[in-house]
Amino acid sequence: MRELSQDAASAIETFTSAAIAPYTLDGKVYGLPIDAGMVGFWYNEALFAEAGIEQPPATWEEFLDAVQALKDAGITPIALAGQSKWPGHYYWTYLAMRVGGLQMLAEAAETKDFTADGFIEAGALVQDLAAMEPFQEGFLGAEYDTPDGQAAAVGSGRAAMELMGQWAPAVQADAAGGIGEDLGFFRFPEVGGGAGSIDEALGGGNGFAVAADAPDQAVDFVTYLAGKEQQEEFVEAGAGLPARADTAGRIQDDNLREVAEAVADASGFQLYLDQAYPPAVGGQVNDSVAELIAGAVTPEEAAAAITATARNEG
Repeated sequence: MRELSQDAASAIETFTSAAIAPYTLDGKVYGLPIDAGMVGFWYNEALFAEAGIEQPPATWEEFLDAVQALKDAGITPIALAGQSKWPGHYYWTYLAMRVGGLQMLAEAAETKDFTADGFIEAGALVQDLAAMEPFQEGFLGAEYDTPDGQAAAVGSGRAAMELMGQWAPAVQADAAGGIGEDLGFFRFPEVGGGAGSIDEALGGGNGFAVAADAPDQAVDFVTYLAGKEQQEEFVEAGAGLPARADTAGRIQDDNLREVAEAVADASGFQLYLDQAYPPAVGGQVNDSVAELIAGAVTPEEAAAAITATARNEG
């Protein structure tokens, strides 16, 4: 791929640090983003109010309290697509980020060792949550976007929240009609004593790279696509969230604007692990977290399995 650090410098300066992060390697930029988003909790404000929860949780302890309050009120706290697996990996990844920090994940990507204490603690916290039985009945066999899946459970008001990317409202609406103005968003909570911050985001986006031998016109084209006018039209059409910080104001939906602002203000950014790593490693992350949630493996066994796959990939 052609390095764009100099050739597209003027465009690169306009992107949020989170949006450009997945295209940057060793300080050099090899692609330009078109959109950027993050994973967070999408929740039913009416159900939270029914359970007596006055505001979204900001800490993991508060989150567990909210889960228990929902259960006590007879409300399914969380929808999860256990069969799809990839939605579950968000929990382990975010908890690893909050406990061990982004540096721990960066080091693991280099050393191919996922057995650090932060990963083990993240696995234990995932299992603590699963032990509360917060998910909808039959979640282990549920897909993400089917009529009886994760998105539909939240979109129909049968579950109070889901951990998902910025596409969640649209999928909820397609799967079950959506819950309209009752839908809210909050960031993944902090873990007390952890190295991470609530301002660090897990997410991803789309963009363009050009071949190493591509002509200058190709660079001009992808730079044009990243321009403010094109980004504004992209956002206003509802095609996605902007990669530029100066276009978030064009977003009409309050929740999506909050997501875009959170991405723009992120103090650190982690690409989804099943995309950040080679396919076999990403697949193993999804499999191991699914096994953690099902109680089939220990946190140590999950970390060891991911490590073994990463090392086998070379």
